[in-house]
Amino acid sequence: MKQRPSLRIPASRACADKQLDLFDVERLRRQDPAPGIETSVKPPDAIRLNAPMTSLPTIRAAQLTDMQADGPVWMIEGLWGAEAVGIIGGEPKSGKTFLALDLAVAVATGAPCLRHFPTRRIGAVLLYVAEDSYAILRQRLQGIAAAAGVDFETLDIHIICVPTLRLDRADHQRALRATVARLRPALLSLDPLVRLHAIDENVAAAVAPLLAYLRALQREFHTGVVLVHHARKGAAHERGGQALRGSSDLHAFGDSNLYLRRHAKGLYLDIEHRAAPSTDKLPLVLVSNPPALALEVVEQPPRSPDHSQPSSLERIEEVLAAATEPVTQRQLRQAVHMRASHVADILVQLVASGRVSRCADGYRLNS
Repeated sequence: MKQRPSLRIPASRACADKQLDLFDVERLRRQDPAPGIETSVKPPDAIRLNAPMTSLPTIRAAQLTDMQADGPVWMIEGLWGAEAVGIIGGEPKSGKTFLALDLAVAVATGAPCLRHFPTRRIGAVLLYVAEDSYAILRQRLQGIAAAAGVDFETLDIHIICVPTLRLDRADHQRALRATVARLRPALLSLDPLVRLHAIDENVAAAVAPLLAYLRALQREFHTGVVLVHHARKGAAHERGGQALRGSSDLHAFGDSNLYLRRHAKGLYLDIEHRAAPSTDKLPLVLVSNPPALALEVVEQPPRSPDHSQPSSLERIEEVLAAATEPVTQRQLRQAVHMRASHVADILVQLVASGRVSRCADGYRLNS
């Protein structure tokens, strides 16, 4: 009787990371080694059928860390979470870098971001800006510092000074991790994503490892991560996250995402959070007041009640006042063009207040 060869996995399919599961093992078991090919890599203990099973660690819900007790919930209140990763997205020349640098100045100094959002977590900031020269970057930071009323010379902002940074290369990943480990920044800002790799952004399998690396940095060093990214052409009608270039993993990645959009002649900011309420169409303007040059929130005056149009209750009272005989609910609904349920609710209020009386023929206004 011919003896079946023992299970051996080809070296090209070695699973040093132990990610093969039992289905993979069974599939490989059914495949005989190719003739003439020596195979010597055995499956790791984690996937051997006779290996003891090790359960995953668990904790009860009440044992989860309390965010309030563990530290601030926000890095910038309402704008960016305390240790959030996310995207600043928008069309070219929509102010994405101005916004990213405003976040950096706010975190480094404690000044309100955009002169509007309070900063709750202060610390060093690590920046890589691939498209601006150092002279332009300095000018932008000086303008924002002047608008924020802080001293540019003492900004705790550190610039990565290399011509190229590639997050899809292991050596560059190791160098960036070592830099983050040395500085321990509260915020890491990378601008723009398209200059930080040579992968196909439309392929989720290529994008996912890059985003996983950034998430690992955030979790290991408790730093927020900002990625500046472009929106697709012709996507102005889509949601901010869905308008981003590339894989939808980029949208899903963010704990806090900021989207800049132009409507007519105005610039607007959409704010999106994974675990907090979002804000749409917050108006912004780029204010130039040399030496200050920075984005600011356009403060909207509170809306005063519009007294030019009568309320629903007043319209029903006017119809009853003009009538010489009782008016039915159906006649009222036709006269004021409201839903029957709305008219009924208002009549209940008027009758209860004594302003209107109900009789067999309908309703009449009390004199």
